[in-house]
Parts: sequence; C-alpha cells; structure tokens
Amino acid sequence: MRARTVATVALSASIALVATGCGFITPQATTESYDPSDGVGATIGDVKVLNALVVSQDGENGNLVAGFANKGTERARITIQFEGSDGKQDRTVTVAPGEVKSIGSEEVFELEGIDAELGSLIPIFVQHGNETGKQLLVPVLDESLPEYSDLAP
Repeated sequence: MRARTVATVALSASIALVATGCGFITPQATTESYDPSDGVGATIGDVKVLNALVVSQDGENGNLVAGFANKGTERARITIQFEGSDGKQDRTVTVAPGEVKSIGSEEVFELEGIDAELGSLIPIFVQHGNETGKQLLVPVLDESLPEYSDLAP
C-alpha cells in the first residue's frame, strides 16, 4: 500500500514537471523591454528618451517628436545633436525632476537640413549632464499615417 502511494506521488510529480518544465528554461517575453510604437527609446542616467521619431514631408527638414522622462532629483538639460546641411547642430531640452516632457507634438521641434530619405533611419546623439550619451537611430516617417498628418514641419 505504501509503495503504491509513493509511486502515485512520484508519477504525479513527474507529470507536473514535464507539463510545466518549459517555463523554467524559456525566457518570459514580458520581462523584455521594447519600443511599443514607431519610435525608439533609450535610458541615459536618470533620463529616459521615449518614442523618438522624425516626421517630414520631403526628408529635407523634419520635426523631432519624442518624450523625455526625468526620474532624477535635479533639472536635466538634454542635448540633442544631429547632422544637418550646415554640419553638426545642437538643440536642447530642459526637463524638471519627476517631469515627462513631450516635444514636437504641440510645437514643431525642427531639425533643419537633415536630408534624409523617408523611411530611413538617421543618427541622433542624445546626452545630458555628465552622463555618457547615446546615439539613436531614429526613423524618418512621412505624414501619410493619420496620427502623423499634422506633425510635419
């Protein structure tokens, strides 16, 4: 009788292990960070760049649309550097502590002379304070999609 109970418990444990064992070796997709929209993001120290993309009519000039979240306790001065027709150009954005700031959606954040093909990726370097900056490959989109129709410069 005791052997039968031990065999039943062992068989049940084996079935449970086989049926659920793949969860031990398969990475969970929900723990992977990804950009959920058309833009790209990055983390630079206490600042997160959210969903950065450029909207353009002809690829000559573009509107940088992005969000910046400052999780730090001090004001962040973010430098955005890109290659324009006049060489390297710098633009800045200031974000208060605990604030999420959007650019390019209500007021155009124009990148002049980018000369980028629509659908391509352009390098934009983002940096703040003494943190090591990151180069993002930002997509250049046109205004054909309804959500971007009023965002081109």
